[in-house]
Amino acid sequence: MNKKHRELVRCLSLVSQLGITMLTPVILCTLLGVWLDNRFSTYFTLPLLIMGILAGARSAYLLAKKAVRPEEDEEREDD
Repeated sequence: MNKKHRELVRCLSLVSQLGITMLTPVILCTLLGVWLDNRFSTYFTLPLLIMGILAGARSAYLLAKKAVRPEEDEEREDD
């Protein structure tokens, strides 16, 4: 596998990881909020949705930061 092909596969896997990392907490918190609303006649969906968005954004940020960090180290070594 040449270097260009390997880099393309790496980028595609990172994009899919970011998507899954962002969507999972949003979907889980929303489903939990809907279930709690139906079960106890409350209004938890919106706060849990916001919490899921924040948790997903934080997780995606940490994943992207971790993925970019090795590239920065390689650039420093080249200089």
